[in-house]
Amino acid sequence: MLLQTIDWVIIFTFFVIVLGIGWFASKTAGKSSDEFFLGGRGMPWWLLGISMVACTFSADTPNLVTGFVRENGVSKNWAWWAFLITGMVTVFIYARLWRKSNVMTDLEFYEIRYGGKLAAFLRGFRSIYLGIFFNCLIMGTVTLAAIKIGGVMLGLDPWVIVVGASVVVVIYSALGGIKGVVWADFFQYGVAMFGAVYAAVVAVRQPEVGGLRALINNPTIQSKINAMPDLTDPSVWVPLLLIPIAVQWWSVWYPGAEPGGGGYIAQRMLSAKDEKNAVGATLLFNFAHYALRPWPWIIVALASMVIYPNLEAIRAEFPDIDPTYLKDDIAYPVMLSKLGTGWIGLVVASIIAAYMSTIGTHLNWGSSYVVNDFYKRFARPGASEKELVAMGRVTTIVLMVFAGTLSLTILDNATDAFNILLLSGAGSGAIYLLRWFWWRINAITEITAMIVATIMAVTLVLFVEDETMQTALLDGFTVKLLSTVLVVTIAWLIATLLTKPEDKKVLRSFYKLTKPGGPGWRKLVNEAQEENDPLDEEGAKWQMPNQILLVFIGCITIYSSLFSIGGFVYGNMLQGGLLLIVAAAGTYLLFRVLNTIKFS
Repeated sequence: MLLQTIDWVIIFTFFVIVLGIGWFASKTAGKSSDEFFLGGRGMPWWLLGISMVACTFSADTPNLVTGFVRENGVSKNWAWWAFLITGMVTVFIYARLWRKSNVMTDLEFYEIRYGGKLAAFLRGFRSIYLGIFFNCLIMGTVTLAAIKIGGVMLGLDPWVIVVGASVVVVIYSALGGIKGVVWADFFQYGVAMFGAVYAAVVAVRQPEVGGLRALINNPTIQSKINAMPDLTDPSVWVPLLLIPIAVQWWSVWYPGAEPGGGGYIAQRMLSAKDEKNAVGATLLFNFAHYALRPWPWIIVALASMVIYPNLEAIRAEFPDIDPTYLKDDIAYPVMLSKLGTGWIGLVVASIIAAYMSTIGTHLNWGSSYVVNDFYKRFARPGASEKELVAMGRVTTIVLMVFAGTLSLTILDNATDAFNILLLSGAGSGAIYLLRWFWWRINAITEITAMIVATIMAVTLVLFVEDETMQTALLDGFTVKLLSTVLVVTIAWLIATLLTKPEDKKVLRSFYKLTKPGGPGWRKLVNEAQEENDPLDEEGAKWQMPNQILLVFIGCITIYSSLFSIGGFVYGNMLQGGLLLIVAAAGTYLLFRVLNTIKFS
């Protein structure tokens, strides 16, 4: 794809603006580690919400959605749409608890919820495992997607792409800290969304497509256009709908979709001004993530099926594409070749924006773990704030070098590694939900889950073929996932009940700080009352029934918004209008019920 001078000017201007944001944010970022990693805990909901959704708007996400649609149809997107319930639970139940905890990272939680050496071990081990190895593997994968896109669209060598993008994102992340990342996210999300929408407009205007109505009625895509899975075929809807809704949302830990919130989502909640802003940020994130973003990508994917019905058609027009990359997901960057001069530069900038927003977040999040939960906690407990900020900046650079090296060397065969990582979090999700509301959960609970899940993951991925576990309804990997969830859950429940609970002083301190309430703490609350150490002096009302109602209303509202937009896109004005009314009514009811929730 040949870029003209105007295209390069647009891309250069984009880089200058992003670097300017980092420089401006650096004026306050260096004051303290609290400023560098949490923005002084004074950030508004709208800015944090956009930052969250920008981070999940990765460079490889449009490719992923395009691959889903071309291979299995629009309904394949339920593989991630079904995780909305996880998001709503975080919004209405856990966001306010995280903000009240007043920790700097979610790993610091371990030493306020548990006590002793085991709590310290959990915090230290996971700071290195998640902050460096797991985090860099994610960044390396995103960078690998950038290499593919840059190779197809610009013909650049992989090392040029990695160095070019990495230098800019490292500079603004290291200079501006979380404020630089969040404000850059805000700008980059606007660019990325505009680019995605314009790419969809250009796609439907292609002569082969003939407009949106002609696209929707084109016989080539009729088997792929349905947004709901085939409910008459259990082999389709069971793994795509039933398992994520009934099991996966609460049982599996993975960054960005953690049961109860965690990782960079928790970091954003902890950066909020107060509990209300934490709730508002996560609510905005889930609405934008699930309802607003998918359709431009879906439209491009459907149009690509008309212009390039198979991979041979793509190969015929782009014979220089590396065969390694010739899969259905490459249709998205191929469709961008239809853009005109100037617009190509803008859309390339939008893809760069998607890449940099993800990487910037992961760099700051990972360095917060390394600095706050390892360096400050174990290596240099007496380190000054200036030293901690400097360490954060150095760590940011090191993490990017590590991730870039992975993407250029060994990451082209990372499937087994990712399957191990996914399975290693299976079965532990329920712990992250229950540890706030059941006093009996202890550090051994989490250590047991971590060890058993890792053993199961390594065994099932490396020594058991997927085909040997496949059933009539479920593929082999899904069976492995469910098996791991079952074994790990049983293991940590047994370990919890057979070991001593945490010291009551630690538990009481945690309860006084976060005030989770509920029957899971009743025994501890009653004991404290009898010992003249009341934990709930205000007698706060148990708000869980209303919070669960909010989760339900939130899911209905956002799904209605998603399919209302889909109805209008498909030309079904009745469906679009009716669901729009449902979404509006749900929004009104949502805020009415939300006003009944008491915030401290």
